[in-house]
Amino acid sequence: MLRSLFFKLVGAFALIILVLAVVATLLANRATTGQFRLYSDRNGQLWAQRLAPTLAAYYESAGSWQGIDNALAAPTGNMGGWWMEGDMMMEGGMMMDGTMMGGNDPMGRSGITGGSSADVWAMMGQRLILVDAEGRVLRDSAGELMGATLSQDQLAVGAPIRAKGQQVGSVLVVASASTLPATPAGEFLSGVNRSLVLAVLAAGAIALVLGGLLFFQITAPIRRLTAAASGIAAGDLSQRVETHSQDELGQLAQTFNRMADSLAQAEAQRRQLVADVAHELRTPISVLQANLEGIQDGVLPLDAEQVASLYEETTHLSRLVADLHLLSLAEAGQLKLERTELDLARLIGKITARLKPKAAEKGIALRVELHAAPLPPVVVDADRITQVIANLVENALRHTPAGGEILVHAGVRGDEKAAGRSPRGQQPAIVLVSVSDTGGGISAEALPHIFDRFYRVDESRTRISGGSGLGLAIVRHLVETHGGQVWAESPLGRLPNGLDYGTRISFTLPVLQEVLTV
Repeated sequence: MLRSLFFKLVGAFALIILVLAVVATLLANRATTGQFRLYSDRNGQLWAQRLAPTLAAYYESAGSWQGIDNALAAPTGNMGGWWMEGDMMMEGGMMMDGTMMGGNDPMGRSGITGGSSADVWAMMGQRLILVDAEGRVLRDSAGELMGATLSQDQLAVGAPIRAKGQQVGSVLVVASASTLPATPAGEFLSGVNRSLVLAVLAAGAIALVLGGLLFFQITAPIRRLTAAASGIAAGDLSQRVETHSQDELGQLAQTFNRMADSLAQAEAQRRQLVADVAHELRTPISVLQANLEGIQDGVLPLDAEQVASLYEETTHLSRLVADLHLLSLAEAGQLKLERTELDLARLIGKITARLKPKAAEKGIALRVELHAAPLPPVVVDADRITQVIANLVENALRHTPAGGEILVHAGVRGDEKAAGRSPRGQQPAIVLVSVSDTGGGISAEALPHIFDRFYRVDESRTRISGGSGLGLAIVRHLVETHGGQVWAESPLGRLPNGLDYGTRISFTLPVLQEVLTV
């Protein structure tokens, strides 16, 4: 179950969500922290710029930085009348931004008691650094850089302190990395990170649920296909898959249904073939068996007439077996053709001359009509094309009553009078041959099936009226093997010669490439 496509898709989707969540969280945390530190640095610069005049006033009052360390470290930050209260530097109750406090803050407090200025800066997440004119650290609220000398790049982030027209030092207010987590600023960043993680987890969970539903819908047609394929593998060829979409899965389901239809049709044809072969073999074998039993019992004489009858039945069996073998080779694409350049008009003349006595015996006129003289040569297997034309003429002789006519026509492309267009809507090939008869025609229901194996228009299926039922099937495969097409038209109606033609079967053949390019 865990190897199913659904779980694989969900697992892959969950992995993608996890990777994206981690990357998004890290990038967002880094961006938030960076922007917050940038804000803190700019805020520190503002603090430094505000503190610089106060410290300058202290320097002018004291004449040096002596005692500044003690003044800044005092609980109230008393610097000779200057002090720090809360997070603002005050002078006589005046905030540095000019707001009067009256010596008390809005909460009624008059200074910070019980804590030094270092604690105030640490609580604010800031760090106060005071340096003299040479850049030596005089005061560090964090106590880490006392006595160290800062570079010009480090001093650039601070504010210069000027007294009596000279720079006497610099003040820097920077973010304190060591105290940041315990400050309100640190709590703010922690809250942002927690909210970000929760948001990513919630979005990932929702995406995973929606993805699971989507994957379930995607894999549902595959599960139906699997069940239907299992049914077909078990022999149930009635299995089909419902299609509700036109995407790749819908096209796959449609292809599967067409495949199932083809398999069902092939199975039906196989069963029909077995039944037809059994039927065709049963009649001559029964006749042979009955005649031989009659001869053995003395009921029938063993004379030349009986021997001829038995020989005729064996000839029919031999022809049926040969036709089946030829048809199986053609359907399997294993029929070998001995192609030679052939004069088709001459071949048609030979075939019709051989069959004219049989037609005359039945009182049927057999005519040949050529609409191009000479016909372009074709490269075909002469024996196979002879078999095609002979089968068509003999089939017409069986279905044409006495007094009727059979017309064998041969023409080239553009011969609209005799050929017209194929039922597939394509132009006929270069050479077209058709055999028309004045028989009763073929019904619209039977017309699509006349090229099927063992199909007879005559429902009685007698060998006398319908033959073996393989002739037209052989014609179709032989013509298609040569690269041509074959089709039937019925009824045709009255032709210019005054006769009502019932059926016309036509086929096309390609000509020599050299002729096509001339």
